[in-house]
Amino acid sequence: MEDLHDAADQDDIREIGLMRLTVNSSLISVARNLPDSAIVVNRVLGLGLSGPASREEIKAIISTYSENEVAQYFVQLHPDASPPEVYEWMRDEGLKSDRGWQKFSRDPVKVEDRQTNLTVREIGPEYGPAFGEIICSAFDLGDKAIPWLAKLPGRDDWHIFMSFDGDKPAGVGALFVKNGFGWTDYGATSPEFRRQGSQGAVMAARLNLAIELGCQKIFTCTGVSVPGDPQHSYSNILKAGFKEDYVRDNYVPS
Repeated sequence: MEDLHDAADQDDIREIGLMRLTVNSSLISVARNLPDSAIVVNRVLGLGLSGPASREEIKAIISTYSENEVAQYFVQLHPDASPPEVYEWMRDEGLKSDRGWQKFSRDPVKVEDRQTNLTVREIGPEYGPAFGEIICSAFDLGDKAIPWLAKLPGRDDWHIFMSFDGDKPAGVGALFVKNGFGWTDYGATSPEFRRQGSQGAVMAARLNLAIELGCQKIFTCTGVSVPGDPQHSYSNILKAGFKEDYVRDNYVPS
């Protein structure tokens, strides 16, 4: 998340209303000009992890989003967040529990390339806009975020893969590598190319590159399944050899 913010230039910051704050152990990510659905950007990580949270810290988080007129955001809680009263404080301050995100990890074991008629390769900046369009559509980030996300292909520590039907971009997936660990994110497929094996093939390419780069462990996450939204990516992640680690609780404005 920090490096995603670092990728933004001044035009992106102004257009998106992008900012980040650190309050004690919390990283607060704000994009005030993106739609309410942009919770992958408007969220808080690390509350109560590097040190005990406080009621004042929670109030500061809520005030930050309120002052920037962000109506929907996630405050994410790791199971090890402290103190135990943090859950009660969140509710007292007007936040309620929402669907959690499942965290997964995987050992560096090579995977077989997935069968698909699409071709998969790592891309550079020339495909940045296409990557941004697919991601912003799939994650409901809105068009304003396209130029920002378009800066990830070719950026240090990021490896962006894209599947193609001929010369037409079909699906994408990102791998972020730092300090011997890998994180897969932003997996998405354009609607017209779904059920053609894009996600499995793009995931396999990312995992094998992470292994080539010497990653000791590879991580990812997705929302837990709920009635009416089975989270197909959940089963795809398990098929790729990941194991379930823990659920990160999400709290949202009530």
